[in-house]
Amino acid sequence: MHQEHLLVLPDRDAADDVADELMRDGFTEVRVLREALAGEDDADDHEWAVHVITRDDDTLADRFRETAAAHGGWYDPDPSGSR
Repeated sequence: MHQEHLLVLPDRDAADDVADELMRDGFTEVRVLREALAGEDDADDHEWAVHVITRDDDTLADRFRETAAAHGGWYDPDPSGSR
């Protein structure tokens, strides 16, 4: 089984930095994307996100939450349910 994670970040540079960091740490399914969040109609308001697919591992949520916060963002623990 696998888990999806979404780290929502304030800008493209932060998203690229986080994605690079995760790939250096061995995560292989990492991609940067624009994230349209609820209530945002204007494309300029969309935030950047890093989508990560991992094997089931409940210990990663804390790491991803801390990583997102360190870059001025937040962690969505259930990205498939929020889209």
